[in-house]
Amino acid sequence: MPDRPQPGASRRIIIAITGATGAVYGVRLLQHLQHLAGVETHLVISDAAVLTLHQETGLQRREVEACAHVVHKVRDIGASIASGSFQSDGMVIAPCSMKTLASVAHGLSDNLIARAADVVLKERRRLVLMVRETPFNLAHLRNMTAVTEMGGIIFPPLPSFYHKPQSIEEMVDHTVARVIDLFGIEHALAPRWAGLKGAAGADA
Repeated sequence: MPDRPQPGASRRIIIAITGATGAVYGVRLLQHLQHLAGVETHLVISDAAVLTLHQETGLQRREVEACAHVVHKVRDIGASIASGSFQSDGMVIAPCSMKTLASVAHGLSDNLIARAADVVLKERRRLVLMVRETPFNLAHLRNMTAVTEMGGIIFPPLPSFYHKPQSIEEMVDHTVARVIDLFGIEHALAPRWAGLKGAAGADA
């Protein structure tokens, strides 16, 4: 199990992968942060996520864990990231299942993912939930409202098309780039919007 804290790392990001569809978002986030200087990643993978990862990406747990600097077990409530004294810039749950959303919204702390998210919220750090479900029912919407009111950011991984993606990978990376932006980390992962070009007859 990887445990390679980055000497002198100035940024620490906790990444959790749950069993919702969209495991590729968590994988790509890890892969990109892995190569950014000064960034240390702490990873937690739920049991259900292991199944989704294999189904959707063909990857095994160990292959995903190899992309992180430090890996924590989902049942290890005594892990460093379960304490507010652990200094981090925040946490991304990518993707975030409705079960995990509910656990965070109601402060259940029933596993390390929910506990780490609770810690991030109580310490007023950045929490980003890439929620995956459609359509939403009222419980989902109320839970998202609750997390937003507590300071979390609800970030459904909705693809954009203005940059004319040529592949699924480009669509995924553009969304991941937006998430990285939320932490103020410099990157060159995706093109940025530079305004409309050649929009004939477009009036304000």
